[in-house]
Amino acid sequence: MNDAWWSRPCPAPDEEAGRAALARQGTLTKPRGSLGMLEDVAVRFAAWQGTERPGIERIWISVFAADHGVAAEGVSAFPQAVTGEMVRNFASGGAAVAVLARQLGARLDVVNLGTVNDPGEIPNVHRAVIASCTANFCEAPAMTHEQLRDAMQAGADRVALALDSDADLFIGGEMGIGNTTAATALACALLREAPDALAGAGTGLDEAGIVRKRDVVRRALALHGGDHDAFEQLRCLGGFEIAALCGAYLAAAQARMPVLVDGFITTVAALAAVRMNEGVRDWLCFAHRSHERGHARVLEAMRARPMIELGMRLGEASGAAVAVPLLRMACALHREMATFEQAGVSRA
Repeated sequence: MNDAWWSRPCPAPDEEAGRAALARQGTLTKPRGSLGMLEDVAVRFAAWQGTERPGIERIWISVFAADHGVAAEGVSAFPQAVTGEMVRNFASGGAAVAVLARQLGARLDVVNLGTVNDPGEIPNVHRAVIASCTANFCEAPAMTHEQLRDAMQAGADRVALALDSDADLFIGGEMGIGNTTAATALACALLREAPDALAGAGTGLDEAGIVRKRDVVRRALALHGGDHDAFEQLRCLGGFEIAALCGAYLAAAQARMPVLVDGFITTVAALAAVRMNEGVRDWLCFAHRSHERGHARVLEAMRARPMIELGMRLGEASGAAVAVPLLRMACALHREMATFEQAGVSRA
């Protein structure tokens, strides 16, 4: 597509700054490699920020909410009205990610892309409504081409705001009853995996519910099968919030904005973004390994090493928010530790 903004190249991280940071790690008062992933994180942020001594002060968290037509197939343990109700909960500060954002001093940005139970105009919620929900992808493509483009642009627009606020890090979150099923179907298509390998409990399905979810995904894959590119797979099997996340990750990478990826659904969105534009991968950091069954396989496909594993499966960007203090400590250690020379400590 000639007007596919998401295909524009992503700049590479600053290799010179990364090399300088790596050299500094070798001079600090510790055995080389003794801080494990914290060292790797500091070097990566140095390359992302173009400075030998990076820091993470301003965090931007965008949570995209949207409903899914596939919820009509009974794939969630919760009623569809919960999506709109949770939008209110985000805005009033009662949701998990809202609590975590306050603890981090992060900006929480809530975006309503369309809910069946529409909460209307709410303070602190941006309305970018595309439709009340996607189509049931067991019967038709989840989105039209225009809807997909609008959803991706909605994600890119939030990144633009994060850049305007001088954010050091972008985190995307999601809320939408049925979206674990959509993410599973999309992951199966992108990875050419069977539903049995990826379908999990989502919001808390029992074994019979998981079997039903697998059947729903299998039907969707049969309907929308074929040799499609990632854009078309996202259109047929995704959701408004998954598409917005994908658009956000693409726009962030194009603008040199580091991204911290949350759990299963956001990682599937990131995989779709990388399939559309492979340069996105260089700007992604992965927060945690979700308890959701398919997450490990998607992480493997992304060659991703998440920072923590706490058995979380809430979504909302909660796992990513929990990982932020580790990122901050990694950069602080890198900046503030004394070198062997400064401390008068003998080297090995």
